[in-house]
Amino acid sequence: MTPSPWRSAATVIAHSAREGVRRRVFLAVLVLTVAFLTLYAVGAHFVFRDAGEFAGGEQGILDPKAFAGATIFGLAMFAILFLGAVLAVFLTLGAVRGDAESGLLQPLVVRPIGRTTMLMARFAGAAALSGAYVVVVYLAACVITKATGDWSPDHLIGPALGLALAVAIIASISLLLSVLLPVTAQGIVVFMVFGAGLTAGLLAQIGNAINSDSLHSIGRVASWALPFEGLYAAGLHGLISGTSGLTGVVLRLGPFGGSEAAGPGLIAWAFVYMLGVLAIAAFAFSRRDL
Repeated sequence: MTPSPWRSAATVIAHSAREGVRRRVFLAVLVLTVAFLTLYAVGAHFVFRDAGEFAGGEQGILDPKAFAGATIFGLAMFAILFLGAVLAVFLTLGAVRGDAESGLLQPLVVRPIGRTTMLMARFAGAAALSGAYVVVVYLAACVITKATGDWSPDHLIGPALGLALAVAIIASISLLLSVLLPVTAQGIVVFMVFGAGLTAGLLAQIGNAINSDSLHSIGRVASWALPFEGLYAAGLHGLISGTSGLTGVVLRLGPFGGSEAAGPGLIAWAFVYMLGVLAIAAFAFSRRDL
């Protein structure tokens, strides 16, 4: 009897999970996550304790709680996105060329599983795990921030879902590169793309601060060329979208300067972009000799 596509996909996902355990990917991510959350808790404690003086003390020039919470949590979102990207990349590292060269791939792509099912299952497993990971760590950081400084983001769920979609896009890019490049080159190129996207976002932030239309345009183009950056910027915007007054103005000049709300167009494009990358990966894989 021919196995159903769902059962075949489950077989591939289970294989990916075993590879993650064998390569100690999950152990490394767990250690990094615990270290990050511990450092974040300590940093949040001191930031909230000392923010009053910087924010104007008794004069109340700025809201010290909102200023401290938004700033440190915005920086935490960058770390969460980075850790999620690391997990997504390592779950797809060598998914095609690496496994093909080691002889692990050939038994998986023979009928009835097939190449496309294998590729989509690898993506589904990586996207689901890395997406769930960033949501859990994001919520953990929210709990720490609320406990240490009694501050919460203006929007809680939207930024978390944006991060999950962002790492799913990174997983699709990494999977495409696993078809085209050797393992080492794949990892290098993915992280260079990741860094390029965030650098473009930083340029947009500087452009907003100095009122440069050219730099702001670079950021807008990067948001569409690399939608994970646009989703990250939209998540930053969601943290402080309801913060008004001088505190809101100052925050938008800080680490949130390049943030913009994610309209329906960007969200729709992010899904189209991801599916397009996966379609190219499937086509390239179908033309590749193993």
